[in-house]
Amino acid sequence: MQQLNLAVSTSADTANSMSIIMTLVLLLLAHLLGDFVLQPSRWVRQKSRSGYKSNAFWWHIVLHGVLAWLLIANFSFWPFALVLTILHGAIDQLKSEKERTFQLPAKVATAAKSKRRWFWYDQLLHLLSILLIALLWQTVSYYNGNPKILLKIILSGLSSWWSPQHILLITAAVFLTSPSAILIRNLITVWTPSYNTQLETDSLKNAGTYIGMLERLFVFTFIICGHFEAVGFLLAAKSIFRFGDLRAARDRKLTEYVLIGTLLSFGLAIFAALLLLQGRLV
Repeated sequence: MQQLNLAVSTSADTANSMSIIMTLVLLLLAHLLGDFVLQPSRWVRQKSRSGYKSNAFWWHIVLHGVLAWLLIANFSFWPFALVLTILHGAIDQLKSEKERTFQLPAKVATAAKSKRRWFWYDQLLHLLSILLIALLWQTVSYYNGNPKILLKIILSGLSSWWSPQHILLITAAVFLTSPSAILIRNLITVWTPSYNTQLETDSLKNAGTYIGMLERLFVFTFIICGHFEAVGFLLAAKSIFRFGDLRAARDRKLTEYVLIGTLLSFGLAIFAALLLLQGRLV
């Protein structure tokens, strides 16, 4: 009988965990629709220029609240939608003020840099407010106002997810970013040619490093998902884009240097993927 009760409890916890996830997804969908899909460009300009003094500001935050309420599809959610609307307005007003006064953590404050950085700060604050509202809604609606029950379910879900295979997955993905870039750079430094062409000077800052990280993560993902043919497509695509630059440079050493780096990059990604597929920590 005890085993039967335990099974029922586990099933209920799983259902409650799914409701938490669904609440987050629905509120995130409302945010994406309100902030990106249904927001005209003129609203963005008016909010940035005048903040709460513009009509666009108020239409925008009301739209967010209505979308959140409609997507949750529960009449009793309206107080939470109202709080979310107020939080969204406060965050947007903060962004508007900071953009116009160039207040940002940087040595040189410019309009472009201020808008770019405050866009990311703005989105992060919106996501945190969505998380807060989702947790409050779940606590009040499903757990009788007791946050300890919700916290217990969340921690239980996280502990079950933190399995040895997932740990290996995260470790492999992290290895394929900066650690692999540094490893490859030190392995091929002995063959680094003297750059007397515009190939290096015309490149974006650290572009090669980030391209390498992305290609390794793509190869890693393709292999663990069983799509080996996509790896060949990615290698062919990179070769096509690189061919023009290398041909213009007319530098055989540079061509060999790039080829060695590319093969090492792909090789590390393939090795990490195979290790994940075949390896076991327990």
